[in-house]
Amino acid sequence: MNPLIILGIIAALLLVIVPAAVRIVWQYESGVHFRLGRLVGIKPPGVRFMIPFIDTMRKIDTRVVTLDVPAQEAITKDNVTLRVNAVVYFRVVHADHAVVNVADYRIATFQIAQTTLRSVLGKSSLDELLAEREKLNDSLREIIDEATEPWGIKVSMVEVKDVELPDTMQRAMAAQAEAERERRAKIIHAEGEFEASQRLADAAKVIGSQPATLQLRYLQTLTTIATERTNTVVFPLPLDILEAFTRNMKGTKSGD
Repeated sequence: MNPLIILGIIAALLLVIVPAAVRIVWQYESGVHFRLGRLVGIKPPGVRFMIPFIDTMRKIDTRVVTLDVPAQEAITKDNVTLRVNAVVYFRVVHADHAVVNVADYRIATFQIAQTTLRSVLGKSSLDELLAEREKLNDSLREIIDEATEPWGIKVSMVEVKDVELPDTMQRAMAAQAEAERERRAKIIHAEGEFEASQRLADAAKVIGSQPATLQLRYLQTLTTIATERTNTVVFPLPLDILEAFTRNMKGTKSGD
């Protein structure tokens, strides 16, 4: 036989056998190794040699997957209809389970996330959804992670993104918030008035016990008024001050 023909046959066999015998597993992948249809094990990253036409490998991406759960319409525990969407972060930790135990782990995780989101929202009130978002996220993560564990999936985080409320509910919440702000403003104003009245009462006690302080207060007020640009200032003169001047004048005359 012609040597060229033999070399051609060998080259053709190599072109067929080598790709089937040599497989490259990237750093972010895990290779699930099958031999004649039976699971053999997991191949780590690197160059891996297979028995052609007997061994097969399915490579699974082990990086974190971001799964966007579209808006779901649900009714809360207090009968409020709303729409909520979420995002799920997960990764494959057992590639053999993700291949053997479920047909498509991405679709399965997506369906579990949808049903779990509606279920948890139905058990929560609107106030819990708005005020305790972290608690709701943790509850979603635990439920989804437990459901997907047999598939070799590890759910690291679940975040509720947007909460869409009906227009009537938004107007009602806005009115409630406005009423709450008015209530707080009235309470603060009343507390200020009460504190001011207490200070005035204390000042009145001091002035009542020491009449000279009242005279000093009148003089201070006169000084303040004098700084204003007015033509005529009418200032009431207390009788106590007149009596003080009268006593001083009488004392001066008696001394003479």
